[in-house]
Amino acid sequence: MAVLEHALLPVRAGNEAEFEAAMAEARPLIEASPGFLSLQIRRPTGTGQPYLLLVEWRSVADHRDGFRRSDSYQQWRALLHRFYDPIPEVSYFGDML
Repeated sequence: MAVLEHALLPVRAGNEAEFEAAMAEARPLIEASPGFLSLQIRRPTGTGQPYLLLVEWRSVADHRDGFRRSDSYQQWRALLHRFYDPIPEVSYFGDML
C-alpha cells in the first residue's frame, strides 16, 4: 500500500519564480530517495495561496525515517525552506480499501 504525503507550501509573496526554480533544482534530491514513487507540485490559482505538494511514498517510514534523515533532505531544506512562512505541516494518507 502506497502512502500520499500532503503539504500546503506557503511561499512568501513575490518569491514564486525563485521558489519554482529552486524546486526544479531540489526535485532530483527527493526523486532519488528510496521508497519515492511520484511527485506533484501544483501552482496556486490565486495570489497569496499556497502551492500544493503531493508525494507518493512506498511507506511513511520511507519519507520520515529515510528521506528526512538523509543528506539529500538537508540540501532540500537549504534550497526550499527559506521561501516558506510558516514552515508547512505534512500529513499522510493511505488507501481506503
